[in-house]
Formats: sequence, C-alpha cells, structure tokens
Amino acid sequence: MQIEVVQHPLVKHILTRLRDASTEPAQFRALARQLTLLLAVEATRDLPVREHTVQTPLEPTKGHSLAQPIVAVPILRAGLGMLEAITELFTEVRVGYIGLERDEVTAVARAYYCKLPPIGESRVLLLDPMLATGGSAAQAVEVLVNAGARDIVHICVVAAPEGVRLLNERFPQVRIVAASLDRGLNDRKFILPGLGDFGDRLYGTGAR
Repeated sequence: MQIEVVQHPLVKHILTRLRDASTEPAQFRALARQLTLLLAVEATRDLPVREHTVQTPLEPTKGHSLAQPIVAVPILRAGLGMLEAITELFTEVRVGYIGLERDEVTAVARAYYCKLPPIGESRVLLLDPMLATGGSAAQAVEVLVNAGARDIVHICVVAAPEGVRLLNERFPQVRIVAASLDRGLNDRKFILPGLGDFGDRLYGTGAR
C-alpha cells in the first residue's frame, strides 16, 4: 500500500487527543486545524520554487517563492474542518468544494454538490479526514481528474487499509498523506480504532 504516514511526535500527540471521546467539539475543531497544518506541510514538501531577489532592510538577497499554484478541495462536510489551516498556510489558494453524502445503510456515497475553480497545473489538496472504504475519495478524485487535475494529494487524518488499497488501485498517481493507518473497518464501515464520525464530532451533531 502506498501511503505516507507522518511520524512527527506532535502529530501523534494531537491525533491521540482527537481520538479521545471526551474531547469537546470546540477543542476538536482546534486540534483538527493544528493537525491539518502539520499534514499540509508534509503534503507540499516537494513543491517547486522559483528563485528571485528580495530587498531586506539592509541589502538585496536571494529568496524563493512557490512556483506551483495550490487548489484546496474539501469533501463536504467533514473536510471543511481542515480548510482553515490550508487557507492560512497558502494565502493565494483557490478553493473548490465536492459534496458527498454517505448512505448509512449501504455506506455508498452520493454526490450532491460540486464547485471547482480552474485547476490547470495546480497541486490539488483533497481534504477528507477519514479514508474508510475509499469510495468517497475515489469519487472525488474522479471528479478532479475529469476537471483536469494531474497532481493530487489526498490529505486525511486517519486511513483504513481498505480505503488505501482502493485508491491505490484506481488512482495510483494520487499521494495519500495521513496521521495514521488504522487497523481496518467494522461492519458499519467505520474505521477502527478511528475517532468516530469526524463531522459529528467537529460540529457537535452526534448523539450525546
């Protein structure tokens, strides 16, 4: 399986707090933002840069700026919890949205919304915190590829082997960057040990 699991100690620390069932929504949102910042740095480590001269208060010096534009595409709704960190890191990022809703009986995602900016040669950061069966991610990647995307990185918090395998098989060119590769899925297609329903925990909409 092709997946990059970020091993930074702070990633492990934040992920543990996200897993904790006692973490309240406000803290969960803050932790999700912090973790996304760390994952995004890893997902963009290989971005090309261009060299140019900049004037410091004392003298000119050589500097660098990003040479490839960034497009961020959260999968609604849970992916929205990762978006703020990306817009903070990349102030000129363009943002698209893909809406996929999971059927709780079949676990198959249904598309209900799609709005994308021009993609061109951009690095596309697909934001979806839970890579479970891989069905939603594969649907979203297919939409992006049809829109012209050629450089896609899927950033997730937790991934299951089943989802990684599906995405690897269908779209081997897509990089997966995650905080953890978990054990697998239960009979309801939830990741184990996982951290529950990310969207519900993010917005406080789950059962109490």
